[in-house]
Amino acid sequence: MKIRDILAKRERGISLEFFPPRNAGGKEGFMKVVNELRRYDPLFVSVTCSPGNLAHERTVDAITWMRQETDLTVMPHPTCIGATRESIDMVLRKYIKNGIDNILALRGDPPENVPDFHSETGEFAYAKDLVAFAGTYDAFSIGVAAYPEGHPQSPNLEKDIEYTKMKVDAGADFAIAQMFFDNRYFYEYLERARKAGITIPILPGILTVTDCRKIEEFSDFCSATIPPALKEKMYPVPDKPEEMTKINLEYALKQCEDLRANGVTYLHFYTMNKSGIVSRIIDALGMGK
Repeated sequence: MKIRDILAKRERGISLEFFPPRNAGGKEGFMKVVNELRRYDPLFVSVTCSPGNLAHERTVDAITWMRQETDLTVMPHPTCIGATRESIDMVLRKYIKNGIDNILALRGDPPENVPDFHSETGEFAYAKDLVAFAGTYDAFSIGVAAYPEGHPQSPNLEKDIEYTKMKVDAGADFAIAQMFFDNRYFYEYLERARKAGITIPILPGILTVTDCRKIEEFSDFCSATIPPALKEKMYPVPDKPEEMTKINLEYALKQCEDLRANGVTYLHFYTMNKSGIVSRIIDALGMGK
């Protein structure tokens, strides 16, 4: 089922993001987590991709497992940086052949081992180009990324909204926000987006990592601000997993409660392929099936 139709019918709910196992041997553990979380009747589940054909193969494998063993609505994250129209056509046709009718269209990150790489010179310089190209197949509901604190390469927040508007005008049906820890950034982003005429649903991204070092790593990569109050609690106990889990569970739960209190009815969880903390948050919020 297309995600745009699901969001039109369901006024509230959760969605879940996974990454594909490195190989088929990881299927059992991957599907165990998927099945532990499917009981919450998610709006949809998504599976990340990395640049390169092999990564897309792993993503298709993971999505195929979910389609064969569950009734979940699935969505891969194809990236287009450095791709040709021929290669993207091959990927999209593979999705269609496998019954996949939703994608999260991303530009992706430049290859690390190509120092002189310039994304603007490719056939798909930006995510909006992938959105427009995918739209010509008339087969997908298309989602895009949103950046509450601005994309790291955007010159300012106003320009970042312009770029988002371009993706919407190209045919995006909904957006998923990059992770954030301070809800103020998301509320301000929504205000800027609505003023710019962006009316599609924008789902907030909630990170459920309980490792202090990984949170710092992801935050640096995404240019997401870690609030001082959270730092003060995490930094004294980086090697105490039980305490870290408790701290992050409490923080994420309060974050979700505040979002709901302010009228946000959809929550997108970056699960990191773990079910424990996500389940506890959803149960505490009373958003389970």
